[in-house]
Amino acid sequence: MTPRTPLAFVSLILIAGAILLIFLTLLGGAVDDNPTNKFYFLEADTSGLGNAATTSRWTFWSACSVVDGHNQCPKVRAAYPFDPNRNFETTMSFGAAFVQGRDAFRSRDRTASLGRYNFGFMWAAVACLFLATLLECVGGVAGKKDRTYTKRTGGRTFFGRKKSTRSTRSRGSFIDPERQRRMEKEDSD
Repeated sequence: MTPRTPLAFVSLILIAGAILLIFLTLLGGAVDDNPTNKFYFLEADTSGLGNAATTSRWTFWSACSVVDGHNQCPKVRAAYPFDPNRNFETTMSFGAAFVQGRDAFRSRDRTASLGRYNFGFMWAAVACLFLATLLECVGGVAGKKDRTYTKRTGGRTFFGRKKSTRSTRSRGSFIDPERQRRMEKEDSD
């Protein structure tokens, strides 16, 4: 067995793991069942901000209220922005990203924290994809160094083409010289 086979298999498992982690991130906020109702990007004290709940969590789908430590997401819709001003009809500035938003909430003496599950899932997915890429590259290099590869395929190269048996000298023209001579001989007759 070539070293490429186990490396490709491990890469495939890592890619499948990354897809699963991304899928779990997407489910947070879309489904109000355990354990996905604990997945969020940012949790902050939003009491007194327009029409916001006392504590809000931003998921991939919406800004959810928190009841007994679980997300309660009434309006689930795609691409709900992280924009506390528009989310809760307030005029305070909070930043455009979750980390900036957390810092902005904290600077106003409000509690705020990043969701450990969603950010953990996303960083783990990035790590899995990075490792899978490295393993694929190592597998590609290992396959080229394997000398038995061309012996088993009957003289075929790495990409499956048969090696040329023609002369390597430059022809200098696309016209076949033998055909050229026959045509000249026919014209002279």
